[in-house]
Amino acid sequence: MSNADDNPCDTDGVAHAFDLVLERTIDATPDVVFRAYTDPALLSQWFAPHPWRITDAIIEPRPGGRMSFVMHGPNGERFPNSGVYLEVVPDRRLVSTDAFTPDWKPAGQPFMVAHVELEPTDDGKTHLRAIARHWNRETMEQHIAMGFHEGWGQVADQLNALVKTL
Repeated sequence: MSNADDNPCDTDGVAHAFDLVLERTIDATPDVVFRAYTDPALLSQWFAPHPWRITDAIIEPRPGGRMSFVMHGPNGERFPNSGVYLEVVPDRRLVSTDAFTPDWKPAGQPFMVAHVELEPTDDGKTHLRAIARHWNRETMEQHIAMGFHEGWGQVADQLNALVKTL
């Protein structure tokens, strides 16, 4: 029998702060920004930092619905991404994770839970708050090393440019 220090079920029940946060003002109303997040054709235009690109996007914006796509790099890199939505509040919030499959089975090593919060501003724009919540410090630091701040910042700029055309 193992001791309590080795027991993965022996948790303190407290959320740990391994969050990375991006905040921006987007030049469109929350309904337009929400549409850019939930329309596969629109998401494919802005969700990867150029010169990377997105293909095969599937967006089912409802709890348990799929969110999947393939990210392609300029040198032939190919990274499939898939997960499910945990919470969807139209025009206000999307919460998704790669921890589960659409049939609520564990999907292997989880990377993060993504929160996207959209708040209307008085001047008809949207305050975007995107949070990447990680299970542990190591995964959060891996995400930083992958270029979280630069990549998510560039993606937010691409989103802002796209929504101005809608």
